[in-house]
Amino acid sequence: MIHTLPALLTGFVFAVGLGIAGMTRPENVLAFLRLEDPGLMLTMGGAMAVTFIGFPRVLRRERPLLGARFFLPHRRDLDAPLIIGAALFGIGWGLVGLCPGPALTGLAGGSPAVFAFVAAMFAGMTVYHRLFERK
Repeated sequence: MIHTLPALLTGFVFAVGLGIAGMTRPENVLAFLRLEDPGLMLTMGGAMAVTFIGFPRVLRRERPLLGARFFLPHRRDLDAPLIIGAALFGIGWGLVGLCPGPALTGLAGGSPAVFAFVAAMFAGMTVYHRLFERK
């Protein structure tokens, strides 16, 4: 349990940040995607600034603070599944204004539309797993 506590705390902070930024409200995200609301753009810009400044500093460490080693991606190639998946993600985000993190956070609001989105998301993940990842 002690090993999962940092992950739970990080997830909680992330969820609170999504809520404060308004990313759990599809209408805010859709306004951002239509370039009508700069608020989320400023939020994302702030997150990018923290990442660009902090990530190189963290990677100078020999190992993570609470782990044995860093788990970083090694692949640099683009393949069809990655491109198709990114396109589907973008289309879905643009159509409904939700992506997985904000949708899961948005469940706390009790919106039937968000519950339907999350159910469809898990159904899609299950279908993908059964069709492409089963061994």
